[in-house]
Amino acid sequence: MVEISEREEDLPDLEIAKLLKIAVEHPEIISLGPGEPDFPAAKEIIEHTKKIAHKVSHYSPPGGRKEFKQAIIKKLKKENNINADENQIVATCGSQEALLLSAACCLDVSEQILLPNPGFMAFLPTFELFNANPRFIKLNEETGYSINPDDIKKKIDKKKTKVLLINSPSNPTGNVLSKKILEEIADISIENNLTIFSDEAYEKIIYDDTKHISIGSLNGMNQHVATFHSFSKTAAMCGYRLGYVAAPHKLAEAVKNTHIYSTICAPTISQMLGTKALKMGNKYVKKMVNEYDRRRRMMIPRLNQMGISTPMPKGAFYGFGNVTAFEKNSKKFCVKMIKKAKVAAVPGIDFGPAGEGHVRFSFATDYKLIEKALDRMEAFLHKYK
Repeated sequence: MVEISEREEDLPDLEIAKLLKIAVEHPEIISLGPGEPDFPAAKEIIEHTKKIAHKVSHYSPPGGRKEFKQAIIKKLKKENNINADENQIVATCGSQEALLLSAACCLDVSEQILLPNPGFMAFLPTFELFNANPRFIKLNEETGYSINPDDIKKKIDKKKTKVLLINSPSNPTGNVLSKKILEEIADISIENNLTIFSDEAYEKIIYDDTKHISIGSLNGMNQHVATFHSFSKTAAMCGYRLGYVAAPHKLAEAVKNTHIYSTICAPTISQMLGTKALKMGNKYVKKMVNEYDRRRRMMIPRLNQMGISTPMPKGAFYGFGNVTAFEKNSKKFCVKMIKKAKVAAVPGIDFGPAGEGHVRFSFATDYKLIEKALDRMEAFLHKYK
């Protein structure tokens, strides 16, 4: 009889998987759950796929293809104000693999990593897989879910705390950290010799006059920050599984070496297409963001009108709404909504204890479908028991 490790059995049983499975199996249900763009990859990417199909059957170097890393270096300098060389870049199968490998390289058993809560549902299990000791930094709705640097200071154990993770723009809250807060976080990391994992998967999906700033660009942070980027959200290339980390030389070398024992390398075809995407610039992502913004401006006010308190997100494509006026248990709320309103969304408890009482509503869904879903929700909430 096969026995499964305690580590694996302790992984959370996420409600999102069950609810989205129901949504797929029942076409009458409108899903506001997607964590990926509803746009296809750009036409140029699709055409380029056909052109290079005969050149992609071999492994790439574990750190990434030279031309891909060179394109990343130019992009980091121009868009993130980060100076890096080829030995600081590792191409991976999405930024999630980069985060996994970096965790393996930075955290020994029982060492601590500080995580935002609520935060992306994969953060906590990633670090628990390595028997690290995650500790939560609670984010509050009243402050727009921004990190309070004083809360970080209170959580630091001088002997055990090794890593601080930040996510800006944030999934699920849509918060974008200000330069002032990033500077305070930078000072804390230097003072306490912490490595910062900066997840910036939604870096280009921002609204209004909000500016995304990479903490790795701040003075003195080059040797303290691992910056994680992805092509999934900003280039609508989720299925290509492509991301990368820009890190201090010592960490990048360790990640590259560890990569050999996971997937060996990011897919050759994806790296070649990633190079193409970087050379194309931001025209396509701006088109997507304009449409996300149109949906955002329609969805968020309507959620608030229904009694679901939802701060206007500054980035990403989610509204994180407080449903406690109707139901304190977010799972129970979502199950009722999917059964009675035929609308699926993600219960906040999936994003950590501080997410309870909230629901994540994605606007990476067709505008008219969102309108229809909101109409159903309005009728559903009017009769909610």
